[in-house]
Amino acid sequence: MPAIKASRALRGPDSIETNKRGFWLLKHPSTNKDLGFTQQERDELGLNALLPPRICCIEEQVELEMEHLEAKADDLEKYIGLAALQDRNAVLFYRLLVEHLRELMPIVYTPTVGQACQQYSHIQRSVRGIWLTPDDIDVIPARLREYPFQDIRLIVVTDNERILGLGDQGAGGMGIPVGKLALYVAGAGIHPSKALPISLDVGTNNADRLEDPHYIGYPKRRLRGKAYDDFIEAFVEGVQQVFPNAVLQWEDFHKHHAFDLLASYRKRLPCFNDDIQGTAAVVVAGVLAGLRITGQPLVEQRFVYMGAGEACAGTHDLLCTAMRAEGAAEEEIAKAHLLFDSRGLVCDDGSERDPHKGALTASASTLAYYGIDALANPSPQDVIRAMKPTVLIGATAQAGAFTREMVEEMAKHVERPLVFPLSNPTSKVECTPAEALEWSDGRAIVATGSPFADVEYDGQRHVFGQANNVFIFPGVGLGIILSEMRTVPNEVFYAAAKALADGIDDDRLKLGALFPDQSMLRESSARVAAAVIRYGRENQLGRPIPEEDVEQVVRESMWFPEYIPIVARTQGEGAGDA
Repeated sequence: MPAIKASRALRGPDSIETNKRGFWLLKHPSTNKDLGFTQQERDELGLNALLPPRICCIEEQVELEMEHLEAKADDLEKYIGLAALQDRNAVLFYRLLVEHLRELMPIVYTPTVGQACQQYSHIQRSVRGIWLTPDDIDVIPARLREYPFQDIRLIVVTDNERILGLGDQGAGGMGIPVGKLALYVAGAGIHPSKALPISLDVGTNNADRLEDPHYIGYPKRRLRGKAYDDFIEAFVEGVQQVFPNAVLQWEDFHKHHAFDLLASYRKRLPCFNDDIQGTAAVVVAGVLAGLRITGQPLVEQRFVYMGAGEACAGTHDLLCTAMRAEGAAEEEIAKAHLLFDSRGLVCDDGSERDPHKGALTASASTLAYYGIDALANPSPQDVIRAMKPTVLIGATAQAGAFTREMVEEMAKHVERPLVFPLSNPTSKVECTPAEALEWSDGRAIVATGSPFADVEYDGQRHVFGQANNVFIFPGVGLGIILSEMRTVPNEVFYAAAKALADGIDDDRLKLGALFPDQSMLRESSARVAAAVIRYGRENQLGRPIPEEDVEQVVRESMWFPEYIPIVARTQGEGAGDA
């Protein structure tokens, strides 16, 4: 079975043969096991005198590392501690993450990673990935070849301009690709040697960064215009030349670039934008899961969006795709969505808006259908009163963008309103789950972009699933890699959304949670990857993996972090892994 054999190769080696001995092995994160070296390895590799006599299994080491983390004073210190562990012992770091995803995901990613990005120049102890600046434009292939691993299958790249809801963080934005790839490894089992974070450090317009004497980034204002476009083109050409088998994930680019980059390059190499398409898929999954609770069809839903940037634009597009697939007519789809941006209701009122908002603009006939006067500059509450939406989606990075009046008005017309305050970190959330419950008399079904604790309202426990892209992008990336797609159409993300929503168990839905518990990430990612592979086969994209092999192909490809034998290479043997 060639597909299964190929998938096994993605897990990395089953053993390491090396000429290295002693101290070198302890100082290299890919070979270091700390006290996990067996007695035979200590004898053969010259480690006996360099280690205490105790041999600890990886399970014991995980327990100790959790003890170390729990002694840290705050979450940022835990982030720094985890980064230090990754520098010292990569296998142990990933094993710790896999076994404690619920506790550690908020540390390695949102919300703590936002604080880490803001303080990156002051907390970084060592660096990861590839750093490219405009000065490298003529030598990008050579720079990419400096990376120690060359069989790269997945790249997460950022230009650092739109980091979470925090804006331009300059070089500190590298915390996002590093964090996302940690979740790719833990969540989808992509071997660390196959994944590469890249920072396109084209400068920053963040004055605090430029004035910081310890700032580690490119110390100039942001590259713009043709120079920026030329740099991106050189980067893509370099990736195609050096890493021809890689899937590329665009991450945290400003909307002025994000839509154009996706449109320009999606047919030249397998790529996607997680802020546009990954967010869309996770929100659509949340809507589909919510409809499992309410028992209503998708084609009867009405949506109001606060925000018309990457997240809401992508969600609008994918929800239209989903409604189309469910048989809705184009006129029904057009009437089902109304969006607000910073200027107000997105409609044909003569004002100039960003090009990507053309598809989001409400027509005069749609407004007339609801009796909305665009010239009266209607408020969100006015629109909610007229439209009676069933779903409220926010991606504004503005705390409090969902008001009591908005949710109360929504709850007057809808028995179980779906409320999605998606912004992160937590300080940017549109409303808290507790507020949404209070304002809806406990009837709202809520999912948030940042993690929130359970809430008890009127004697009933409410659990809030986190609408985190982590439930989408690891599985999508793995599925694209395994099916060897060369293009990634939007419909891939609808397939992923359906797979995620279908996999949420009934007991969790009864508590109001629209997404799995983080501890189930590997299972969710495997389900999503399988759905992507099936979509690719059905639509003649990439290699057709037979149905009877799909689940095994996914399972066999996923690396599980455990120590593998390290053996001394005998004289005369060929080059090995270390």
